Amino acid sequence: MTASPLDERGLDLARVVLRPVRGHHAFEACVEQLATAIRLGVHPNGSTLPPERELAERLNVSRATVREAITALRTAGMVETRRGRGGGSVVTYSPRAPRARATAPTPETLAIWLDTLTFRRIVEPGAVATAASLELTDDQRAMLTRAHEAVMSASGSASHRQADSRFHLAFASVTGSPSIIDAVTRVQATLHDMLLQIPVYDVNISHSDRQHEQILYAVLDGKPDRARLIMEEHCDDTAALLRGLLG
Repeated sequence: MTASPLDERGLDLARVVLRPVRGHHAFEACVEQLATAIRLGVHPNGSTLPPERELAERLNVSRATVREAITALRTAGMVETRRGRGGGSVVTYSPRAPRARATAPTPETLAIWLDTLTFRRIVEPGAVATAASLELTDDQRAMLTRAHEAVMSASGSASHRQADSRFHLAFASVTGSPSIIDAVTRVQATLHDMLLQIPVYDVNISHSDRQHEQILYAVLDGKPDRARLIMEEHCDDTAALLRGLLG
C-alpha cells in the first residue's frame, strides 16, 4: 500500500483537503470530498483511506455517515474493502488520461467552467503570494519541492494531471487558511474535469513546467509579488487554451 502523497514529512495534503462538513447533506458532502481527493490524486491508486474514526473526526460527521459514503465510493468502483492486516478501504480509481475528442459540455456546464477560470485568476495567485509571504518551515519547503518533483517525474498524462493538481494544492495547504484551501480545491477539481476534455500538448506542458518552477522558487525565496505575477500568467495561459478549445 502507498501512503498519501507528501506525508513523509511536513503537511499531509489529505489532512488539509478533507474539511468539516457543513449543512444537512452530510452523506453527499462526504462523498464529494472523498471522491474529489481521490480524483485529484490526494489519495492515489493503491493507497488506503484513513480509518473511519479518523475520517469522521476530520469531516465532523458520524462514523455511520462515513461508512455510507465509503460504500457509495465502493459501488462507484473508486475503492475496495480489504480484510486482514493492512486492510481497509483501498483506492482502486485509475486516473483517466486527457482525450483528443470529447463530448461537448452542455451550455450550463460550460458557463460554470468559464466562471471557474475567472475565479481561479483571483484565488490561486493570491494563494501563492500568501505562501511566499510566510516564514515557511523546513518541512513545508521540502513538501513544496517534492510536489514540484512529482510533477516533473510523473509518467504518463494521467499521472501528470494528478501531480499537477497536488502541486497547486500544496501551496494552498501551507497558507494554513481553510478558506484558501477550500477555494483552491474546488477550482482544481473543476479544472481537472476541463483539462480531461482536451488533448495534451507537449509545448503547453513544457511551458507549464517552466512556470511551475518559477512559482516554486518565488515562494521559496519569499517573493510574493513575483509568485503572484507568474501564477497569474500561468492561469491566463491555461484559460486561453481551454477557452479556445472548449468555448
